[in-house]
Amino acid sequence: MARTQTFDRDTVVRAARAVFWEHGYDGASIPDLEDATGIRRSSLYNTFGSKRGLFDAAVQSYLDEVIRPRLRPLQDDPVAPDALTGYLTGLRDAFESLDSMSATNGCLLVNTARESIARDPAVVRVVADYRAELASAIGRGVRAQRPASSPAQTDDLRENIVALVIAAFALARVDGAQARHNLTLAIRLAQD
Repeated sequence: MARTQTFDRDTVVRAARAVFWEHGYDGASIPDLEDATGIRRSSLYNTFGSKRGLFDAAVQSYLDEVIRPRLRPLQDDPVAPDALTGYLTGLRDAFESLDSMSATNGCLLVNTARESIARDPAVVRVVADYRAELASAIGRGVRAQRPASSPAQTDDLRENIVALVIAAFALARVDGAQARHNLTLAIRLAQD
């Protein structure tokens, strides 16, 4: 007879998410995941099927609990005129807090795109969908903040801001000052 689960699944997923965010998929060992989650390998495998299943749950948690709440003001209907500036400023503020995961580890999905697991078609799709969701939200913010801009101007500005945000995420681990500077530049672009 199977044992009754004696742990909170969401708590385990959040703990695993922190390990993957800090060490990446390849660098996150099963012992690291056991230590962080407080549950044994057998429970991890029984609950999630594999390390990959736990990673997939962690990515979904990251999107639902970290990314989408931050993007929500850019996805409201209607989008407030200052929502884009608010998003970028909030992101830069998170990068200034040296104890935040964003400041020390960047973006879980941007980091994942640089790992061997990024060759997996399902991971490619998740990363591409995230980039599309980010670009759509930022595009809505640009249109709300600069309603007189032409569609071409809006598209160019959206792509420049997305590039600066993704570069900031990629640089967070190695050059936090430059990551914050990228976000300051994105704020200036949005406000010009």
